[in-house]
Amino acid sequence: MKKPLKDKKLFIFDMDGTIYLGNRVFPFAVEFIKKLRADGKKVLFFTNNASKNPEVYLDRLTKMGFEPSREEIMTAGDVTVRFLLTERPGKRVFLLGTPMLAESFEKAGITLSDEADIVVTSFDTTLTYEKLEKACTLIRNGAEYLCTHPDFNCPTETGFIPDSGAIAAAVTASTGVRPRFFGKPYKDTAEMILSYTGCKAKEACIFGDRLYTDIALGKNSGIYAVLVLTGETVLSDLQNCPDEQKPDLVIESIKNLL
Repeated sequence: MKKPLKDKKLFIFDMDGTIYLGNRVFPFAVEFIKKLRADGKKVLFFTNNASKNPEVYLDRLTKMGFEPSREEIMTAGDVTVRFLLTERPGKRVFLLGTPMLAESFEKAGITLSDEADIVVTSFDTTLTYEKLEKACTLIRNGAEYLCTHPDFNCPTETGFIPDSGAIAAAVTASTGVRPRFFGKPYKDTAEMILSYTGCKAKEACIFGDRLYTDIALGKNSGIYAVLVLTGETVLSDLQNCPDEQKPDLVIESIKNLL
């Protein structure tokens, strides 16, 4: 089980459902990641959850004992910001997202406006009908539609709550327009991770609990994909799983690697 991972240089970890669940940290994940650093491996924490900025995850992971550096944390919001700055410079954006995500966009120099060229939707725990209506109206009037990540549900200690993909589905149902998605499993994310870390795809592996995001990112980009069964996916989900979502390795939890 450990042999395919032995020569990897970059270890990418999904967060919620993989190294912790809600506010419950997995001690074995803390131990494993500390061992990776001691062995000279690169570690990157990547979450599709763009409702919070990276500094929040830095504080959270630090309190959980993971001892991360700011450079080890990346979100789907970061990938979306990079796209807007490089591919849509100067465009006005209407953001259906949390105040934290809005702050990240504005700090990066993106202009947020109700009269926008682009609509970006995300996991918005401050969602109102007014914001949903505004986003749909802009899209019907010709605004480009982007979405930070496709996750339908966000795992919590008490169950699942609607995530970015569920909100995007509502917008699509109303407008008939599908967004361009970012985050996992899309190529923009893999390209940004590999460029940022200076690693090649064959030198990297990703650990995650979702087939259609974490594992699909690995399969789509040549990154070794490890499924952990501590979050959304259960073993029976693999029976009818499409090839592009089939993990290279399945483990009950990261504890199996210690």
